[in-house]
Amino acid sequence: MKSISLTKAKSGLRGEIVSPPDKSLSHRAVFIASMAKGVSVIKNFLMAGDPLSTVHAFSSLGVQIGMQQDGIEVHGCGLDGFSEPWNIIDCGNSGTTMRLLTGVLASRPFFSVLTGDDSLRNRPMSRVILPLKQMQAEIYARGNDRLPPIAIKGCRLTPITYDMPVASAQVKSAVLLAGLSIDGGYTEVTEPIKSRDHTERMLSAFGADVRVDGLRVGIKGGANMTGRNITLPGDFSSAAFFITAAIITEDSQLSIKQTGINPTRIGFLDVIREMGANVETQDVQDLCGEPTATLLCKFTGGLKPFKIGKDRVPSLIDEFPLLCLLATQAHGVSVIRGAKELRVKESDRIAAMVLALEGMGASVEEYGDGVAIEGPVQLKGARIQSYNDHRIAMTCAVAALIADGETIIDGADAAEISFPDFYTKLNRLAGL
Repeated sequence: MKSISLTKAKSGLRGEIVSPPDKSLSHRAVFIASMAKGVSVIKNFLMAGDPLSTVHAFSSLGVQIGMQQDGIEVHGCGLDGFSEPWNIIDCGNSGTTMRLLTGVLASRPFFSVLTGDDSLRNRPMSRVILPLKQMQAEIYARGNDRLPPIAIKGCRLTPITYDMPVASAQVKSAVLLAGLSIDGGYTEVTEPIKSRDHTERMLSAFGADVRVDGLRVGIKGGANMTGRNITLPGDFSSAAFFITAAIITEDSQLSIKQTGINPTRIGFLDVIREMGANVETQDVQDLCGEPTATLLCKFTGGLKPFKIGKDRVPSLIDEFPLLCLLATQAHGVSVIRGAKELRVKESDRIAAMVLALEGMGASVEEYGDGVAIEGPVQLKGARIQSYNDHRIAMTCAVAALIADGETIIDGADAAEISFPDFYTKLNRLAGL
């Protein structure tokens, strides 16, 4: 793992950037284009570690995927065209790849095994395996069907109506993708809280019969999806690092273009506006069935504290580290609860942010399912561990912009999973 040294910004962040391609949509585009028949050209694809794990996974199943200057070309073969992999499929650090692929492979008439790096092999998979087994899937995993590696003996599935105990876009997607293979069957998932809906939108765009009714999402199996050309919007979760940097760094005025603003993804935007942050939405357009916009972000002093409960967590799950940082600059005590799921992400994100911010001089109280943070505080440079978590590494880099002294981030290269040129862009904007 590599370390990086950062210092306080020499000036406010000014100018404009384009949001990097959306990671969640890049994954799903490969999945759905591979399951469709015909050629799909996917422009503005995220060439980063996690989506490339999905590319490599489908290549091992016999799908031809070619790299282009501004995207990829997928020669979809339909569900029936996948071939048995000759080796174990390595999902790298990507939980999305592993969970969604488990749903796809559960119905394929061959044997497959999924594994990943040290971090992924310790992330829970039982939430995906449980509903798939209710569909009669034959799936086996370590730790009483809880942890990877996952072995899958493909078989004929049966449709189910599944009430999810916890909102999860990955679990919902895995069940829907499995249901797609059940010819004439109707598989339905009901969520307790709305999670991101990229899978439903993209399946519909490729010709699947998807029905959405509030918190219920259903899919009719047997649809023949057809390849198509699409352009993916920018990633809101990646843009959020620059939004935060502009809000907390004095004299900043930053324009972030082509940012996806899917309503199921922008809980963070709602929270920071409640804090009083100066963020405007401009030039709203539709791209591949997803709303996009330019976000104009300005430094905002006197931020208000916030309180977030379990009902809001699914729409801002990726932005938890940034909310913790913002809380250190708010005037009062900010509280996040109901976020226990963050204990089992790429790292224990609750513990990682507590250690990072306390090391930089913040006052943090840790709970089993969240934190309470009192601000404002003048942060101080420190040596911080990323725990090989891209969002921890990038959040601490943003914190360094307003911290006195030097900040050293060990494992800074974790950012390559989702945002390969993050530090270059951040340093350029901050005059470093």
